[in-house]
Amino acid sequence: MKVKLYAGLLSSCLLATTLLQGCATSVKASGMQNPPPREAFSNFGRIEVKPMVFRSGYVGDSAGLAKIEENLKKDLSASLTNWNARPSNGRTLVLEPVIEELEFKHGAKRVLLGPLAGSSGVLVRIKISDVNGVVVALPEFFQRADAFAAGFVMGVHDNLMLTRVANLASSYIIANYDHPQGGPTGADAKNITGR
Repeated sequence: MKVKLYAGLLSSCLLATTLLQGCATSVKASGMQNPPPREAFSNFGRIEVKPMVFRSGYVGDSAGLAKIEENLKKDLSASLTNWNARPSNGRTLVLEPVIEELEFKHGAKRVLLGPLAGSSGVLVRIKISDVNGVVVALPEFFQRADAFAAGFVMGVHDNLMLTRVANLASSYIIANYDHPQGGPTGADAKNITGR
């Protein structure tokens, strides 16, 4: 009888461990801090933001991409209007936002499965270069939504993750306009590649 009870407990523990491991996102960042750009963005007379895309060959959630892009445009709108109203100096800075990875649990999957749908995660990289392709900065931005927190509030945290990653990216761009200083990626020590 005791052997059956122990075997049952062991099986339950193994199942719980497997489920918890399945809840973690595989999306990771390469570090916690983005280095400063090669020069201040204010050195450029014009700043152009390209439409957000998924990295080449990656198929992701188009609704998630649209939400991140919408938030990034909203965050940068006033600053871009002011920056681009200055006299042109013949230099243009081009920002190309790319979603490297996106695990976005939402809709029926999140409602039906709750925490068992797993965590959400996103990694966005922005190639910031001049019109000749010389890279000025290549920052990355990471956010995640914990499976349990997101699951118990029916996906609110999943959607907030998309807003937060756009906020991080726009904050980096605005902060580095006058002086190159870098900025956070949004990752903590648990969400770094290789850990």
